[in-house]
Amino acid sequence: MDIHFGTDGWRAVISEEFTFENVRVVAQAIADYLRDAPKENNLSSDAPVVIGFDTRFLSDRFAIAVSQVLAGNDLRVILSRADCPTPVVSYAVRALNAQAGIMITASHNPPRYSGIKLKNSSGASASNSETQRVEEKLRVAGPPKMRAYEDALNAGLIARTNFFPLYFQHIQTLVNLQTLGKEQWRVVTDPMYGAGRGYLRSILTAAGCEVLEIRGEMNPGFGGIHPEPIEQYLFALMAAVRDHHSDIGLATDGDADRIGAVDDLGNFIDPHFIFALTLRYLVDVRKMRGAVVKTISTTQMINLLAQKYNLPLHETPVGFNHIADLMQENDVLMGGEESGGITIRGHVPMGDGILMGLLLIEMMSHYGKSLRELVAELRAELGAFYYARRDLRTKPFSKKELVARLKRDAPATMAGLNVVSINDRDGVKYLFDDSSWLLIRPSGTEPVLRVYSEARSPELVQELLTQGVALSDAMRNGEK
Repeated sequence: MDIHFGTDGWRAVISEEFTFENVRVVAQAIADYLRDAPKENNLSSDAPVVIGFDTRFLSDRFAIAVSQVLAGNDLRVILSRADCPTPVVSYAVRALNAQAGIMITASHNPPRYSGIKLKNSSGASASNSETQRVEEKLRVAGPPKMRAYEDALNAGLIARTNFFPLYFQHIQTLVNLQTLGKEQWRVVTDPMYGAGRGYLRSILTAAGCEVLEIRGEMNPGFGGIHPEPIEQYLFALMAAVRDHHSDIGLATDGDADRIGAVDDLGNFIDPHFIFALTLRYLVDVRKMRGAVVKTISTTQMINLLAQKYNLPLHETPVGFNHIADLMQENDVLMGGEESGGITIRGHVPMGDGILMGLLLIEMMSHYGKSLRELVAELRAELGAFYYARRDLRTKPFSKKELVARLKRDAPATMAGLNVVSINDRDGVKYLFDDSSWLLIRPSGTEPVLRVYSEARSPELVQELLTQGVALSDAMRNGEK
């Protein structure tokens, strides 16, 4: 069986490759890996495995199937009572001294997909070396050992619990709810039918905000959209903010590890600005310091802020697992990526859209300014930056060969800008002389070629994207 873990787990189409049979085989491989993996010093010999699931079709049943296999291997399981966000599961791993976490989710992928995210004992996504060992176990795994669900419950091998109280208690150490609630903002939350439903609404209501939640009912088809908090899927949130005269709209993806926002006029505010605004707030207001980690596809605004504050800056390939590795090895203040996965020191080393939404409103309350005003201030300080991405469905091609050709035959200029450096850490990134950039990168989780750009005007962004698409097509077709 050809199952591979990508940048954040294994994802596949439900009923095609993502079947109960295959899920049980993967669960057995994880059980074999956990049995052989050395335990951390703080973990007991019977440390549990935390399991959660999202709102996708059959997610709860897949989670039970995984639990049955782990119980059949004499592993103790703590299974969520209901759908819940991935960052909540990750924090539960740490809070309950678990040896691992498993989340049934395909995150922001289309509704026909499901997946398995594996978390290590820190709550971070399993590293490449850890998932490689799981894949090695897959190649030699025997028939899954299973225990009947009711029997495992009665034997105490499976326990059901609500992880929200643990998470809510922890989140109050990272966010000042008193500050957050003092302006009594009118907020629209949009979990996009995903596992974040109810979370932001509950916390913001407890803090004193007036909250309207949209798209919070159970809908495994996600209303026909991809549950990804990017502009093209957030028109319902933009309309709700305008219609209800709200101060801000907050969106989370299918498993709530990503954030997107809308200002009081209904304008989309992308994660680049959320990352930059939060970094500035942590340093200027909270007086926090430490290294900053960003992926190769994330805004140059972070570079400028790190330079301004004299903070060490690390750039990684796309995928929060790379950020998590650095956060566990270094004194990192903040880490994030362009897709909206962002976290701060003191939290689990993984993206958390709920946390970032709360911090946005806290900083609005501290400054007494709208999100629109804060974005305008940042632009006045750092200059104008605009960003866009195009995703191209492709036929199979050699990623290695494409990257080699993009480097070897790199143009000297694009859209009238001079190429001053080339970064091949993940795909190929052309950096231009005005801090604009273009990145051409094959996806690690889908048959997609992603083309990203950031530039000083919207028109220049689109021109760079168009030239990037043409360049990648020519390179894949063997042209120069």
